[in-house]
Amino acid sequence: MPARPSTALAPPDAQAPLAVAPARGAWSLSLPENASAHGDRIDALLASSHRFELALAAVMLGWLLVAVVRFRGARKVAPDGGTRRSRAWVLGLALGVFGVVDGSLFLGSESYLRDVLWNFRVPTEDPRTVRIEINAHQWSWEARYAGQDGTFGTKDDVVTWNDLRVPAGVPVWVQLVSTDVVHGFALPAFRVKLDAIPGRVNQTWFQAAREGAWEVACYQHCGTSHYRMRGVLTALSPEAYAAWLREAGRQAVQAYDADDTAAHWGWAWRTP
Repeated sequence: MPARPSTALAPPDAQAPLAVAPARGAWSLSLPENASAHGDRIDALLASSHRFELALAAVMLGWLLVAVVRFRGARKVAPDGGTRRSRAWVLGLALGVFGVVDGSLFLGSESYLRDVLWNFRVPTEDPRTVRIEINAHQWSWEARYAGQDGTFGTKDDVVTWNDLRVPAGVPVWVQLVSTDVVHGFALPAFRVKLDAIPGRVNQTWFQAAREGAWEVACYQHCGTSHYRMRGVLTALSPEAYAAWLREAGRQAVQAYDADDTAAHWGWAWRTP
C-alpha cells in the first residue's frame, strides 16, 4: 500500500462508527434512503419486480391449495406426461409469464442504462461537473480532485482518504482503479456500484439530490481487513464545496513535495 501523501487529508477512523445518521433503522426491510437525483428509477424497477414476485407467489400457492383440496381423494395413476394440448398450454403460459415479467424488467433496465448510467453526455456537457479520480487499495479509498486549475497532476490537486466531498445538484463523474486486488465501490444511497480492477479505469457518474452525508462501502471481499474499507460521502452546497476545494487546494500547494512520488499517482482523464 502506498504511503499516505503529505497533501492528503487525514482519513476518518475506519473502525469507529461512521458519523452518518441513517434515515432508516438497521432492521428496516426497505431500501436505504435515496439521495440520488436518479435513484427513484432503480427503486421503481425493484418495486415492479417485487409486485410480479408477489403475484406469481399468490397464483402458485393458490393453485397448490386448490389441487390439494380438489384432488385429495383421487386415485393414483401412472404419469403419462399429459396430452399435446396440455403441454402446449403449460408452455404457452410459462412463456407468457416470462415475456411479461422479464420483458418488463429488461425494458426498464435498458431504459435506465440508456438514459442515466451509460449516458455520459450529461457529465460531459455540463460545465459544473465535478471529476474525481479514485484509487482503491487495501484498505481505503483515496480520491484526487483536480483543484482550482481543473487539471489533474498539478500542485493544487486535492487528495483525500475515505472522505469524498461533492456539491449537491451537480453531476459527479468518477473514474476508478485499484492498485492491488478487485474492490467494489458502492454508494448504497445513490444506487451506485462499480468494480475497481487493477490495470483498468472504470467510470460512472451520479448526482446528489440534496445535502447530507452517506456511507461509502466496498462490496467485494478484498482481504482480511475488508471491514475497514469504508468512508463518507458528504454532499455540500455548491458554495460550500467551492470554498472547501479552494482552501484544500491552497493547502496542497503549500505541502507539495516533488520528491514524494507516492503522492503523485493519477492518470490523464479519459472521456468515453
